[in-house]
Amino acid sequence: MHALLDRGIAGGDVPERPGIVHRLDRDTSGLLVVARSDEAYDRLQDLVRQRALNRRYLALVRGRPRSQSGRIEAAIGRDRHDPLRRSLDTDTPKDAITHFDVERLFPRHALLSVRLETGRTHQIRVHLAAIELPVVGDHVYGVPDLELPRQFLHANALSFRHPFSGATVAVESPLPGDLQAALARLAS
Repeated sequence: MHALLDRGIAGGDVPERPGIVHRLDRDTSGLLVVARSDEAYDRLQDLVRQRALNRRYLALVRGRPRSQSGRIEAAIGRDRHDPLRRSLDTDTPKDAITHFDVERLFPRHALLSVRLETGRTHQIRVHLAAIELPVVGDHVYGVPDLELPRQFLHANALSFRHPFSGATVAVESPLPGDLQAALARLAS
């Protein structure tokens, strides 16, 4: 954040998060869209509202999906019993849709490519846990992993129309070393 402030990044209603168009959960690595001006921020927020900002994640889950791909459509909101958690059991439901494809299968795990259609707080983690595919290393909704001190969730691809030129912007981010090492342990 301080690097953004040093570069004069602007946009948004939260001064502590200048220009940040969407969020990543704590301990999630990967790509983030940041606007450089108020006008760019407003236009990029419109893309988010129109569901035209495409976000893909890689998630390692415990368990094996019943199909090669799937769509999870289940409203999410604050948990009725724990205000710090999100849940399907909520008094404040908001529509949430998550798509997944199997990238790689292991004996007791699966690496999924996950695409958000909506962007609710903790959406991927809550949805995958709800279908009994908890994210590895997730201490809140998933399964802790002593060799991985954070959840195996990485925002690996983003694509959207540039807010001014209309050109397609598509970027990818490889898995960081700690997540690559976790996959190597499973493959050995």
